[in-house]
Amino acid sequence: MTRPTTAAKHHRGPGAFTLGVVRAGFALGSRIAPARTVKRAVRIFVTPFASSRARAQAAQPDQEMRRGELEVSGKRIATYVWGDPARQPYVLLVHGWSSFGLRYLPWIKPLREMGYALVTFDQPGHGLSGGRHCTLPDFIETVREVGRYFGNAALTIAHSLGGTAATLAQGEAWRSQKLILIAPAADPVAATQRFSQFVRLGQHLSGRMHDKLEAMTGINIHDLQVHRHLPSLGQPGLIVHDMDDRDVPWAEGERYARHWHGARLFTTQGLGHHKVLDAPEVIEASLAFLRGEEVGERVVSSPNLPFGVG
Repeated sequence: MTRPTTAAKHHRGPGAFTLGVVRAGFALGSRIAPARTVKRAVRIFVTPFASSRARAQAAQPDQEMRRGELEVSGKRIATYVWGDPARQPYVLLVHGWSSFGLRYLPWIKPLREMGYALVTFDQPGHGLSGGRHCTLPDFIETVREVGRYFGNAALTIAHSLGGTAATLAQGEAWRSQKLILIAPAADPVAATQRFSQFVRLGQHLSGRMHDKLEAMTGINIHDLQVHRHLPSLGQPGLIVHDMDDRDVPWAEGERYARHWHGARLFTTQGLGHHKVLDAPEVIEASLAFLRGEEVGERVVSSPNLPFGVG
């Protein structure tokens, strides 16, 4: 959940008024109708922004791209392919929350020039895919199933919640030889806390929200915290995170590098959460990583800083 804009912070314009009404409703509902309020909070939390579909429809890929569809858990998943993943090493491109697969268009030309086939897709409820709602377990399952269809990837590039999903999708069923994670979210528990603070859901209802999500997905949200899984990752990885990211704190990217022995951390500044995905310096650093050059820093784990630094 993004933070309010500067205008919203200063209570100017209809957007700020709407946000104020929503927050007042959650604050009051948290006290007088907690069950109904938690249900509403979860519904909002798992509903992607409509802008994902509009931006996907407006995207203009080159003529080489081929559109396709897969079915994952009864939902139609839109796919986009360049080259031949069956004959060429391929890169799987995974978008983040309320985004879409063709958000990666600036990456296509340089990766094709390096000889890679490319595959991307829209998550459920996003872009041109079916469904209305989506959860982190949905993200993970879709990454894994799309990956299984095309085979093990030479590389996966993933942004934001897509980074979480790409990490947790690694296993015997599907695997990527290398990973580049850009502004990856590390902690869904912290994400629900940020969301609750943003909409003013009562802090005493966080446990109920987690229970509702578990009832929906069958998975305890604490089991999706990536620090529980990172030590088992053996492949090389590059973590890119901006110091000025207000959506997913830099410390979450640092947590990846701290607990993942094969990863390096490349820190940027001034790009935030969204511009970092296609910033020229980030694409160039990623290509250098693929060429085998030393990029970023090693982060040494410490039991005194189990989740990184703030």
